Amino acid sequence: MKIIKLKEIDSTHRYIKDYILENSYSEPLCVFCDFQTQGIGSRGNSWIGKEGNIFFSFVVDKEFLPDDLPLQSSSIYFSYLLKDVLKQMGSFVWLKWPNDFYIEDKKIGGTITTVSKNLIYCGIGINLKSVSEDFGKLDINVDIDDMLKSYFSKLEKKIFWKQIFSDFKIEFQHSKKFQTTIDNQKVSLQNVMLNEDGSIQVNNKKVFSLR
Repeated sequence: MKIIKLKEIDSTHRYIKDYILENSYSEPLCVFCDFQTQGIGSRGNSWIGKEGNIFFSFVVDKEFLPDDLPLQSSSIYFSYLLKDVLKQMGSFVWLKWPNDFYIEDKKIGGTITTVSKNLIYCGIGINLKSVSEDFGKLDINVDIDDMLKSYFSKLEKKIFWKQIFSDFKIEFQHSKKFQTTIDNQKVSLQNVMLNEDGSIQVNNKKVFSLR
């Protein structure tokens, strides 16, 4: 994984997409910065940032991923791998469906994933420092370079979706205390069913993390 480090940009997700448009794709690429001023959150929202928090995006082609991964659930896959890395470092972070990082009952970060032809773009932001009372922060100190190295090493192993999902299915019970947004409406996760492809069943409708 080639890594480009920058001091400050508006959004790592926008930067990496523009970079690929200009230079084309030749290898897996990550863009990491110390501070982003206009981070992108889910559903077009912005992600509040503070210097010293984690901001990075990466792009891979479909061949880089395990054969059994449903692309619509790639956000879960990417997020859960990072959660595992942080957990191995001593964190109590958990993953709320579909792609939000939580410490206890407070969100500390999230993932946004988009697909363009054969390329999958993923952007991740995690609070290492408090940004507001509404959000939490990671419960351990991390060296970001070491964390990225461990994360991409894990990603390169192409761990099967079946293995990741079997663990995530257990953790999904934590999500049932919360809500998610579907079609701009808050929906309780208490009684939803998690499908093996990572989607949830809500009122006879299948909803994926990538939407």
